[in-house]
Amino acid sequence: MPPPDCLNLITSDGFSDYALLDCGAGRKLERFGKIVVDRPEPQALWQPRLAKSEWTKAHAVFSASGEDDEKGKWRIDKPVPDAWPVRIDGVTMNCKLAGLWHLGLFPEQEPHWRWMVERLQKIKGETPRVLNLFGYTGAASLVAAKAGAEVTHVDASKKAIQWGKENQAASKLDAAKIRWLIDDAAKFAARDVRRGKTYHMILVDPPKFGRGPEGEVWDLFADLPALLGDLAKLLAPQDAAMVLTVYAIRASALAFDQLMRDTLAGEGGSFDSGELAIRSASGPIVPTSLFVRWSQHA
Repeated sequence: MPPPDCLNLITSDGFSDYALLDCGAGRKLERFGKIVVDRPEPQALWQPRLAKSEWTKAHAVFSASGEDDEKGKWRIDKPVPDAWPVRIDGVTMNCKLAGLWHLGLFPEQEPHWRWMVERLQKIKGETPRVLNLFGYTGAASLVAAKAGAEVTHVDASKKAIQWGKENQAASKLDAAKIRWLIDDAAKFAARDVRRGKTYHMILVDPPKFGRGPEGEVWDLFADLPALLGDLAKLLAPQDAAMVLTVYAIRASALAFDQLMRDTLAGEGGSFDSGELAIRSASGPIVPTSLFVRWSQHA
């Protein structure tokens, strides 16, 4: 199957509990629920549109350390709870100023979750099975479970898994069928191949670099092809779909599109590849990640 003639830009305008208020000069001003934060955004090369006085309304500002935007600390300018609710697609996520500049939610992925639910709802005769690798704090897992799926959520971080369980309780989905597993994604996928498991929907959201619970080293460019090869064997024979999201934004969506096409050669179906982005209330659009989506059905 030839690569696409053009790539797709999927933009989100946010939702009631999230807004990108402004961006520019390497920063972004966002509202998560009732809390406004000012965080680094290297892709925002232009100048902010809002007055500086609007930016000073932020409850917290993340100050990067050196050239690494993920190293630094939060400066709290106004009271911020230890955790606060952000509601999205019928589930509740507890956001926190925890560790790095992340808050426990990637709101730009919401279009993927709607795409996922649309496909899960078309599965007849059996309960949809979803595998969420590198699942973080569980937003996609909870959305899938709320739609009636049985979810296997895998992440190497014990802290992220506990956070996900807290989000499940906050979403009042205690009876939902979610397996929260602390495991290395590549090892888990290889074991599931040997077990003969299959899934209707596979979500893959790998970091550029990372470590498994036993110190396993993950390198996106070195390890992703083999992982996708195993995941292709885990696709259900009917009504299957897969979403790959990559935050190595300096890479190319075209490269990952061709990797997925190579991995799924012979499976048929349709591909959709490009970038995810968030549109700010002030006008500019911030690119956030690359993606490739594959489905047996268009």
